[in-house]
Amino acid sequence: MGEDSRIARRIHIKGRVQGVFFRAWTVEQAIELGLDGWVRNRHDGSVEAVVAGPAEKVEDLIARCHRGSPPSRVDEVIVEDTPGIVDAGFSQKPTA
Repeated sequence: MGEDSRIARRIHIKGRVQGVFFRAWTVEQAIELGLDGWVRNRHDGSVEAVVAGPAEKVEDLIARCHRGSPPSRVDEVIVEDTPGIVDAGFSQKPTA
């Protein structure tokens, strides 16, 4: 798959990922990588993100999510393909 091939993934991150600036960190990482999508807290204490962009960059963000932000503790990362159009830019969404 070439670098120009765009993919979209839904990422579900579990662990100590709320109250540790994980969402803000994810936005920073995604913008640095030039990705589109969003991130939000979930009521179950996890964080969910949808990201789209060149496959190599999306995979890089997924690897960063496995490591997490400095104060976080990531226990599990679940990645799924996601269909549909992802809006340009990257933002935080309200908790769902």
